[in-house]
Amino acid sequence: MKINILIGLSFWSLAATALAANGPALIPAPQKMEVQAGTFALSSETSIIAAPASAKTAGLLAESLRKSTGYPLAIVRKAPFGSAPRKTILFTTENADTNLGPEGYELTVTSDTATIREATQAGLFYGSQTFLQLLPPEIFSSNVVGNVAWQAPCVSIQDWPRFKWRGLMLDVARHFFSKAEVERFLDNMARHKLNTFHWHLADDQGWRIEIKAYPKLTEVSAWRSEIGFGLKKEDGLAYGPDGRYGGFYTQKDIREIVAYAAARHITIVPEIEMPGHSLAALAAYPQFGTGDGPFTVPNEGGINPGIYSPAKEETFQFLDAVLKEVFRLFPGQYVHIGGDEVPPEPWKNDAACQALMKREELKTPDELESWFVRRIEKFINANHKTLIGWSEIARGGLAKNAVVMDWIGGGAEAAADGHDVVMSPAEPQDYSYFDHYQSQDTNHEPKAIGGFLPLERVYQFEPIPATLDSKLQFHILGAQGNLWTEYIANIAYLDYMSYPRACALAEVTWSPKEARNWESFSSRLKTHLQRLDQVGVKYRPLTPLKK
Repeated sequence: MKINILIGLSFWSLAATALAANGPALIPAPQKMEVQAGTFALSSETSIIAAPASAKTAGLLAESLRKSTGYPLAIVRKAPFGSAPRKTILFTTENADTNLGPEGYELTVTSDTATIREATQAGLFYGSQTFLQLLPPEIFSSNVVGNVAWQAPCVSIQDWPRFKWRGLMLDVARHFFSKAEVERFLDNMARHKLNTFHWHLADDQGWRIEIKAYPKLTEVSAWRSEIGFGLKKEDGLAYGPDGRYGGFYTQKDIREIVAYAAARHITIVPEIEMPGHSLAALAAYPQFGTGDGPFTVPNEGGINPGIYSPAKEETFQFLDAVLKEVFRLFPGQYVHIGGDEVPPEPWKNDAACQALMKREELKTPDELESWFVRRIEKFINANHKTLIGWSEIARGGLAKNAVVMDWIGGGAEAAADGHDVVMSPAEPQDYSYFDHYQSQDTNHEPKAIGGFLPLERVYQFEPIPATLDSKLQFHILGAQGNLWTEYIANIAYLDYMSYPRACALAEVTWSPKEARNWESFSSRLKTHLQRLDQVGVKYRPLTPLKK
């Protein structure tokens, strides 16, 4: 007997109930799925068939399966494909449905074969992630697990994402996370079909990227005297041999992390803050700033008056040189320049900046920031990249080709004016700031920066603004969750603040809006958390904490 589960349309609530009760606990939920009678069983005789072009994608699945099953799972590179032998997993691009888009896929599991079909490697990869979730949660173990029936239900799935930007932002400026920890973070993103890693590499409290033209950015700007933020020394591990707190990624590290992400179909968007949040850089090169120097890398937060001076030509020579090296390291389309929380006083009190404003007929610091952003954008565009910045870059007039990352409003207006937008709201309603508390009972939660963002509210997030004309909704690229790390100094706490909220975000950005059902998600999440247990994610428990 078939149980037809078509996710979407008016009968979603019934389908959700069937999915939770009888179907596999998939997160994010697929667009269309039929669950059929029977199972496909992995064994020591199972092989994987993949054409040479798909061998790397198939290899990632084989590696995952081998760890827990101990089966050899040989990859047979055979093309063109005929009828697959029994008990095989087949990766194929033949006869793929191009209507599913560049990240969609078809997954058909029968008692004889599991077939993942898509024209692109991204689609094949996402199909393989779904196949893993069809198996028992122990499949995610990094060690061989015995006495498990490695069986997947027979299904027919057609799936594709709702949004092209499905992201998480990690701030490594406040607290440095190692290369291995970043790659682990990427692994967990990939398991949830999240495809954009926004990497916040520079801020007042630290500069984390090696720039060969300016070596003091890592000699000076990557370190501060202590962990800061009221944390205990042992809360973090990022101490250098001389006892200073911090760290940085060499260009070799970054190239390897970029390649690691690309193999998992994750694009990295680097963020180099400007013109504000620049105190760490100015500690090394104060000549590019306004305000009273000398500058030091602070141990604490807050908005510091040390910001870049747009009145100095050498400031732009410095930033252009930094960005040139960033462009070479990150092949993606977007470069994030921050642009948020720029204090006006340093420019108001600086004679050269006031002269610049008069010369350019600029009336306010917001307009001066817009002038600054437009100049940086010309350089970014000339290097075939696209500038993206936080909401504030629109206040004095939005640069021609800029993308807005909306955290405090303005996203709908920017989209209505023809700009692409990523929704990441903290105000007026918080849906995406994962550094905020997960319970109002803060006495029983680890210290956070404030706010309140429970799992259910993340699941309620609707990235398309209600006021935006339907003809312009394509400008909403998607959404992301933000992990600012003032109080997140180690990987265990990063896990706790990320999951399971990132699971909810994954479903918001992948699955159809009509499919969203809190009861279904909650039911599926209970099984999904067993998968996170297997990979060692220290997520926040669903039940309230007690100290």
